[in-house]
Amino acid sequence: MMLRNYRIAVIGHTGRGNYGHGIDTVWFDLPGCQIVGVADADEKGLAAAVQRLKAPKGCADYRQLLDETKPDIAAIGPRWLDQHRDMVVAAAERGIHVYMEKPFCRTPQEADEIVAACEKHKTKLAIAHQTRYSPRLHMVRQLIEAGAIGKVLELRGRGKEDSRGGGEDLWVLGSHIMNLIHHLGGEPQWCCATVLQDGKPVTKEHVKPGNEGIGPLAGDTIHAMYELDGGVAAYFGTRRNAAGNRFGLQVFGTEGVIEILTGHLPAVHILQDPMWSPGRSGKSWVPVSSAGIGKEEPLRDGGLHGGNVLACLDLMSAIEQDRLPECNVFEARMTIEMISAVFESHRLGGPARFPLQNRRNPLELL
Repeated sequence: MMLRNYRIAVIGHTGRGNYGHGIDTVWFDLPGCQIVGVADADEKGLAAAVQRLKAPKGCADYRQLLDETKPDIAAIGPRWLDQHRDMVVAAAERGIHVYMEKPFCRTPQEADEIVAACEKHKTKLAIAHQTRYSPRLHMVRQLIEAGAIGKVLELRGRGKEDSRGGGEDLWVLGSHIMNLIHHLGGEPQWCCATVLQDGKPVTKEHVKPGNEGIGPLAGDTIHAMYELDGGVAAYFGTRRNAAGNRFGLQVFGTEGVIEILTGHLPAVHILQDPMWSPGRSGKSWVPVSSAGIGKEEPLRDGGLHGGNVLACLDLMSAIEQDRLPECNVFEARMTIEMISAVFESHRLGGPARFPLQNRRNPLELL
């Protein structure tokens, strides 16, 4: 139970990422939370947001909003990355905690600056990787730790592989997968990757400004491998227009496989088969709920909103207990570093080791 009330300032930007996936409206369903104002540099967007959120104050400048309303939490909604660093640092410097849309920011350097600001001003940051707060993911972790699939050998993830397939898919959807790889597999040691365009290695001629403020971007196909703690391997792949509903992560162990998709209550299945092949073993995939293997799900799927509710409840609990949120600023930085390592390995023509020495966007240096 929360012991205090929270004042929430919502930051959006109509036409440049808007308000994310419900980052603005989740507060209506959280007890003790009051939206005290909204900022949006777009005049019409601001007027609409004030009305939609029943906000008592609207500002074009988010810094003015933070100064005048003095909120406890800033809800940073734009999906576009190019303003994230400045918005988070502005909140942190004012001692304001943050719940924000992903992807986190554009480069490891920006991530470093955000971490430094949060540490200096003792502010908590939670990022909207909704799957991380799912009760089903908690069950997956329990099953892995209990040896339900034996010793973990490798993890395999793919993006959505739609028209964004390749570099954009890695940034926008791959951020979820990278965060899950880190959470379930451990700390990455190095990454080896290739980035292709029309079947050929990407060069500086292929680099263009990415959508949604991503920054320099290239590639319609990515093949990446990571070595994690304990010699565990992780793989990520994405190819443009190869959609087939493979978006998710599989965890392979000596005694079986667990597959997890994404969301508040994502589809999760387990195959307790050391051959990893139902056709050969006669064993089959069994659904996993938050209650366990083959058990009926006692919870209602709340979709993106349900994931946001769990994330914000965890953030408020972290504030009151003075602990890190479940998916915190350090994990957010690692996700960006894992993404950047793909392009850095391609640039180097070999392994990119962690922590990355180059903190810039590697495509700037091709």
